[in-house]
Amino acid sequence: MTYCVAMSLDAGMIFASDSRTNAGVDQISRFSKMRTFVRVGDRVIVMLSSGNLSITQNAINILEQRGRSAGGELNLWNASSMFDVARLLGDVLREVKTRDGPYLLQNNIDSNANFIVGGQIAGEAARLFEVYSEGNFIEATPDTCYFQIGESKYGKPVLDRVLERDTSLVDATKCTIVSFDSTMRSNISVGLPIDLVVYEVNALTIRLQRRIEETDPYFQMVHAQWGAGLRRVFAELPAPDWT
Repeated sequence: MTYCVAMSLDAGMIFASDSRTNAGVDQISRFSKMRTFVRVGDRVIVMLSSGNLSITQNAINILEQRGRSAGGELNLWNASSMFDVARLLGDVLREVKTRDGPYLLQNNIDSNANFIVGGQIAGEAARLFEVYSEGNFIEATPDTCYFQIGESKYGKPVLDRVLERDTSLVDATKCTIVSFDSTMRSNISVGLPIDLVVYEVNALTIRLQRRIEETDPYFQMVHAQWGAGLRRVFAELPAPDWT
């Protein structure tokens, strides 16, 4: 399983993903579920993936190969909008699932895969999309400014309570770390390291990209203080007087 979250704010965008994959309690591996495509001054594209690892890796590799071809077909590097990028990703996801899905099904292997893709292409505003396993997609709006894929339920409450479109990138980053800490506390299938990208609107380059390991002092501080703070607030709540 995995957990990925991305948010589109007035100040920019946050992308984060864990790196744990497992095929049973004794087969746990680390794979990055984040891929970035950057041409400074022209475009920043970030993809997060969850689900069947072979499906997601194949889809992204096809996009990369087609982006390196000399033909004039639409690809990651000549697309004029993030909508086109989301459509390209949905198309290759359908292609890979059509090719591999029936064989996986014969062995009772789930072929579902989901993506979050976002970023900015010169000439348009930053945009964020969630691409479903069927290849269709939706776009983030001011009313729904973030997407989650994977094991999302444990990290959602803090996002709902904190995030607004005008939330600063610093506070959104802090909220993201808390969301991951809450998820990992309740689900062992999500684990460190966390891949994090913070994108400032109109920068058209990535100025902050970080891999957060278990020994990261900021993550350890958030883990300790968030847990202690929750216990303190709980203890301060008055007892119910229902008799």
